Amino acid sequence: MYSAGKQSAEAGAVVAVSGLVRRFGPAAGAINALDDVSFALEAGAAVALMGPSGSGKSTLLHLLGALDRPDAGTIQIDDRDLATAGRRALIAHRRRTGFVFQRFNLLPSLTATDNVLAPVLPLKVGFDKASRANELLAEVGLAGRGSALPSELSGGEQQRVAIARALINAPSLLLADEPTGNLDSATGAEVLALIMRLRAERGMTVVVATHDPGVAAQTDRVIQLRDGRITDDTTVAPRSAPAELMARINELRQ
Repeated sequence: MYSAGKQSAEAGAVVAVSGLVRRFGPAAGAINALDDVSFALEAGAAVALMGPSGSGKSTLLHLLGALDRPDAGTIQIDDRDLATAGRRALIAHRRRTGFVFQRFNLLPSLTATDNVLAPVLPLKVGFDKASRANELLAEVGLAGRGSALPSELSGGEQQRVAIARALINAPSLLLADEPTGNLDSATGAEVLALIMRLRAERGMTVVVATHDPGVAAQTDRVIQLRDGRITDDTTVAPRSAPAELMARINELRQ
């Protein structure tokens, strides 16, 4: 029988990005959403992407998740370069990647259980889909809520459903785009703690885009973006205070 609590990715994804460029708009007036971005992440790392709106955080997540293609550069995830990978390889990568979004992106007509198992509905898998979905709901603190519709859940509960959905394929890489942005501070802290606990238990590599220094302070490393470029790359000291990170960010803005 599947056990959500014991399940883990084989290992967190190893990420190496080099010379990444993504442009939008006509060639004559193209805007560089990302401009020569390079960094590397060890397996199991937890990294925050910070920066103002339009700095390139979401664009970078989309490229790491193979939801978009770069105009130049390489995106090495383990042994595969997403920039040159074929369609089947990109599909396989997406199935090994968990996505958590600010707006939850739950299907309103589906129950919590059905939302969690939605990514694997068309797939042939070696486990009972409904059982795994319900066990994941239990793992994120929603045992017994599988029959609830999104409209019957609070914002924090909906985000927990979204996190369970992101885990359905035991991802080695979890990408979270402002996962606490639509939540109050207390609920956001609970959701972030859940993501960090699951990362520790499963060995996932986690990349989270956020405006919140309180979120960034819970990660291992903060990469600061501005106008599509990396302006700072800071290792987070254990038990760093959000105010310390905010002071560091303010220094960079001057």
